[in-house]
Amino acid sequence: MYLTPEVKQQIFADYGTGATDTGSAESQVALFTHRIKHLTEHLKKNKKDLSTKRSLINLVGKRKKMLDYLKRQDIERYRAIIKKLGLRK
Repeated sequence: MYLTPEVKQQIFADYGTGATDTGSAESQVALFTHRIKHLTEHLKKNKKDLSTKRSLINLVGKRKKMLDYLKRQDIERYRAIIKKLGLRK
């Protein structure tokens, strides 16, 4: 399994305010990004996996909505998470 509780906890610790901070926008965007990277690698090997492709499109949409929310609420936090994750925006 690619996303163990330890990996999740590490993502939340790195991008949120603490290891138990699962609700902040930054930690959720980081988790979405991790999952998107994993699904992208899967789709490179399995081009005809349409259900995974649909899941990937949904995740990208969720991440975009979360980033738009963060941009409206606090532009500095938005810029920091974009820079930290290396997203193109």
